[in-house]
Amino acid sequence: MLFELCAESLEAALAGERGGADRIELCSELDCGGLTPSEVLRDAAIEALAVPVHLLIRPRAGDFVFSSSEFEQMKRQIDEARRARAAGVVVGMLRNDGTVDVERSRELVARARPLEVTFHRAFDQARDLGQALEDVIATGADRLLTSGGAVDIHRGADAIGALHRLAGDRMEIVAGGGLRLENLAEFLRRAEIFSLHGSLGRRNGALRKEECLRALEEDVRRTVRLLRSAQCERSAARSHG
Repeated sequence: MLFELCAESLEAALAGERGGADRIELCSELDCGGLTPSEVLRDAAIEALAVPVHLLIRPRAGDFVFSSSEFEQMKRQIDEARRARAAGVVVGMLRNDGTVDVERSRELVARARPLEVTFHRAFDQARDLGQALEDVIATGADRLLTSGGAVDIHRGADAIGALHRLAGDRMEIVAGGGLRLENLAEFLRRAEIFSLHGSLGRRNGALRKEECLRALEEDVRRTVRLLRSAQCERSAARSHG
C-alpha cells in the first residue's frame, strides 16, 4: 500500500507528509501536467521532508516527444537531482509514432541510478498500452504511473487492473490521474491495486491558503485510510477464499 502526493509547493508537500503520504512527487506547473521543479523548491523540500522526494523531469509542457537539446536538458536535470540527494526521478519519453522511446528512456534510467525511477503518464498517450508496458519494463524503470490510457483513473480502472496483472512482479503499477475521493473505494475494488498517486489539490478559489492546506492534509489522511481499509478487505477476502 502506498500513497504518493503530487505537490508543486513546499507547503503542499508538508501538508501531505502530515496527512500520512508515503512519498512526494515534486513538480511545478501542475496546470499543464507538471514540469521540473525549481532548484529552490527542490532543495527546500528535500531538506524539510522526512518522506522520500521524487522529482519530475520534464523540461516543457505539451507532448512527450523530446528534441535532442531537450534530452540533454533532462540528463542535466537528472544529474542535479542526484547531487541534491533526491530519492527518485520521474521520466517518460515517446517517439513520433506513439511508441515508448525505449533507448533514450533506458539511458535516463541508467543515468539516474542509484535513484529510483518512475515512468510517468506519457505512457497513457502510447498507441498500444500492452506493448508500451513491455517497453517500459525494458527501460529498467522501477514503476509505471498510469491512468490506464483514460482521462482519469476512475474511467481507466479496468485497464489499470489489467496492466497490473500483466506486469506481475516485473514492475510496480501506480494508479494516478484525476483521483477523486468520492469514487476511490469503487476504484480500489475494480482495479485491485493499492498504490496511488494524486494531487488532491483542486480547491475552491474562495478559500484561503491556510484552509486549502488543512483540507489537503485531511484529504491525504482520508485517502490513506481508504487504502488501508480496502487492502485489509482484500486480504480478508483472499484468506477466506
